[in-house]
Amino acid sequence: MKAIRVHVPGGPEAMQWEEVPRPEPKAGEALVAIEAAGVNFIDVYVCTGQYKAALPLTVGTEAAGRVEALGPGVSDLSVGDRVASVNVPGAYASYAAVPAARLVKIPDGVTSRQAAAVMLQGMTAHYLTFSTYPLKAGDVCLVHAAAGGVGLLLCQIAKRKGARVLGTVSTPEKARRAREAGADEAILYTQSDFSSEVKRLTGGAGVRVVYDSVGKATFDKSLDCLAVRGSLVLFGQSSGPVAPLDPQILNQKGSLYLTRPTLAHYVAAREELLERAGAVLGWVRDGSLKVTIDRELPLAEASEAHRLLVSRQTSGKLLLIP
Repeated sequence: MKAIRVHVPGGPEAMQWEEVPRPEPKAGEALVAIEAAGVNFIDVYVCTGQYKAALPLTVGTEAAGRVEALGPGVSDLSVGDRVASVNVPGAYASYAAVPAARLVKIPDGVTSRQAAAVMLQGMTAHYLTFSTYPLKAGDVCLVHAAAGGVGLLLCQIAKRKGARVLGTVSTPEKARRAREAGADEAILYTQSDFSSEVKRLTGGAGVRVVYDSVGKATFDKSLDCLAVRGSLVLFGQSSGPVAPLDPQILNQKGSLYLTRPTLAHYVAAREELLERAGAVLGWVRDGSLKVTIDRELPLAEASEAHRLLVSRQTSGKLLLIP
């Protein structure tokens, strides 16, 4: 079978299109024929070496497809089941052997492409708004990269919870998309200082929470956007890692809270995985959560997918199709 492999850390050019043996499912695993793989910044971080991983490796962690075979001891899945996961080792491939406990069944009415597009980003938006900082009706939140894959879902879920949503975007077209997703205000950070705009839009009060996936470029001003005892939820670093911080700054700016969560810790228990995936996929099925797929590329063009993601030329999800 074909797969995208990385032997040495680097940019998109480090990914190689190679022939590799098809995996065999071990005890507790299912062999999944992958129909769509999600492209995420974590894949970029692994390829570049920002996130350490044993090399060589097959890239990717998020995919959807059908169960092709079962290893010993798997009783709650059947061959032919449609499944998805954010724990697919080597998702940029035609097949992957996946721990059965990390797979969720895709409900009727949801396509494999929709499932691959929403598992990581949808459950991220879910844990951010339900667990890390549980939004309440009337809360004001700031969503960075509001027209990105997570951002569009965050806007929708935040509005679902009754929050007032401010979003930052880079272009008028992305502002339109963010508003369509539920943002009450779309701030073009390329034309104005977003922290000043947040203060203006909140009458100087600031927001209860900032959901920040950008990192280095937005971090300092994100702190300035917060109300007293507000929360900065840093869940990504698309512009680079944040410099070390003196905790005294959190005191000086209003007894602020700072957290750096990751999805893995919010779906570690199978019960929590099923709860979050069930909610997100259920909303997709009933049409109350819109999944935006920016484009689909052949698996062999994974390098181009990473270039598009890093250059911020996308709005919504990138998928690779084996």
